Amino acid sequence: MLRKYYLEGDGARVYHHTAPVNMTYGLHEALEIIVEEGLENRIARHAQMHQRLRTGLEAMGLEYIPKLSLHTLNCVRIPGGVDDATVRRRLLNEYGIEIGSGLGPMAGKAWRIGLMGHGATLRNVDLVLTALREVLR
Repeated sequence: MLRKYYLEGDGARVYHHTAPVNMTYGLHEALEIIVEEGLENRIARHAQMHQRLRTGLEAMGLEYIPKLSLHTLNCVRIPGGVDDATVRRRLLNEYGIEIGSGLGPMAGKAWRIGLMGHGATLRNVDLVLTALREVLR
């Protein structure tokens, strides 16, 4: 349909999509929130929460995977003998926390812990650390 719409000049163009109105409203609201907080403040908050999470995870003996980690997405090596799916399932079922598994060659070897937007708060970081500490016992 896209090829017909853009490339075929036969006059039989078929409209191929509807604009994602809800996504446009969502983007507008997200940008308003960023403006209210201030971009520099937002960047600093994410860096601080990343450091708090990192310090807490490393205190538990968990190791970061540097080339795969950002302030907003923390990639942590799963300790030997720990079942990835069991930990993630318990975090979700017992604490309402969802962390991602590794992708591709990192599947079963890493957890991805996001700190984005409202998730990058003291309360949320401390909850993740407490829950993970309990689940790994």
